Amino acid sequence: MPITRELFIGGKDVPAASGRTTDDLDPYTGEVYATVAAAGPEDVRRAVDAADAAFEEWAASTPFARRAIFLKAADLLDARGEQVAELMAQEVGGTRPWAHFNVALAANILREAAAAVTAPRGEVLSAQETGALGLAVREPLGVVAAFAPWNAPVILGVRAVAAPLAAGNTVVVKPSEDAPIACGLLIADVLREAGLPDGVLNVVTNAREDAAQVAEALIADDRVRGVNFTGSTGVGRSVGELAARHLKPAVLELGGKNAVIVLDDADVDYAVDAAAFSVFMNAGQICMSGDRILVHESLAEEFAGKFAAKVASLRAGDPSDPHTVVGPLVSASAAERVAGLVRDAVGKGAKVLVGGGAPEGAVHPATVLTGVPKDADLYYAEAFGPLCVVDTFADDAGAVAVANDTDNGLTCGIITENATHGLAVARRVRTGIVHVNDQSVADEPQAPFGGAKASGYGRFGGRWGIEAFSNTRWVTIATQHAHYPF
Repeated sequence: MPITRELFIGGKDVPAASGRTTDDLDPYTGEVYATVAAAGPEDVRRAVDAADAAFEEWAASTPFARRAIFLKAADLLDARGEQVAELMAQEVGGTRPWAHFNVALAANILREAAAAVTAPRGEVLSAQETGALGLAVREPLGVVAAFAPWNAPVILGVRAVAAPLAAGNTVVVKPSEDAPIACGLLIADVLREAGLPDGVLNVVTNAREDAAQVAEALIADDRVRGVNFTGSTGVGRSVGELAARHLKPAVLELGGKNAVIVLDDADVDYAVDAAAFSVFMNAGQICMSGDRILVHESLAEEFAGKFAAKVASLRAGDPSDPHTVVGPLVSASAAERVAGLVRDAVGKGAKVLVGGGAPEGAVHPATVLTGVPKDADLYYAEAFGPLCVVDTFADDAGAVAVANDTDNGLTCGIITENATHGLAVARRVRTGIVHVNDQSVADEPQAPFGGAKASGYGRFGGRWGIEAFSNTRWVTIATQHAHYPF
């Protein structure tokens, strides 16, 4: 029997004003997992009404009261590991290790938000006038519109709301149509149980065909004063343009065409394990996944053989099977899109090192290609699936040139046993994130997370997240009467 969920507005579960609902499908079985309310613009207004009404009291609440809510929510989320594993398996095809990682990191994001609430915020300024005191004070924006994606639903659902709430804002979140519960309603459930006041967080779920209309209604509302979005570059561009049109700041974390660079001084066995994790964790559906594995030509033959063997051993299929490494993609159409990238590349001269072939439903085999030409779609397109390209380079300059040959600039991994060498290469790669002697997939709640170029702008994480969702205000105090010319 499918789960039924309504909108979460003003602390209450309410149906859409139209009474409409939409289906949330299990990507592995294709069956309906849940039925959720399908919001329209009228529901967006109701959610913003609730957030706006709750803002003044929430912004004025004591830091210690806010901190207590975040800490309790973190503990509550930690205790829901098994529930989340079942939810993510059926809603997005997530494997058990991936689900438990989502819970652990999301709980720590809440704890980092709790710490940020009571961290020093602002500066004392030198003043021109005698006896004056100048202050630079951080203050919340107001209502924040948040858009949470499906691929790391609990991590990114929590990230979408934690820093804005910690900064004293109220939030209306629009979760992905592919994970309305895991990246939206679940987060609201946990925070509600932790004591978050009514209206501070609101969730509007929607049917896929209404996504653009709902997003526009949310961003365009005059009471919404900030926006954050995590997702594809194409949709993010539209969100950014809409926010700019309404003169609202936005934090955008978008797609990546990430490289893992294996330098000539790397440990090959370690490089193989690191690259396999980077490419195939969550079936490659991570914005940080390694699309391109660039290997120094002196290690190419050894690496290719060992990497192909490793990838061939990865079990694909049922996400509820504890032995599954590569689960299904979010939908059968997503798997077919990946298969189309493979067909196009092979048709233009690429070689299949391992995998390939037609997907089974939403399950695409782990696939590695070599010799992908520049005119193949895959050369520049984000794979966002269990697919990568292995290429070689002759020197550091060649590696850097290929790594930077993309409009995106999210993350990069550089595998080397020489940190000085790795750092020198890292300084030349144009990404928002780089990891020396590690692969491209990593996230920590206290670190500045975001990209460069078409991978977006602004930063989540730590004090950078608080700064992104607050304004700096100049306040002066005159300790003596000023003298005026007239």
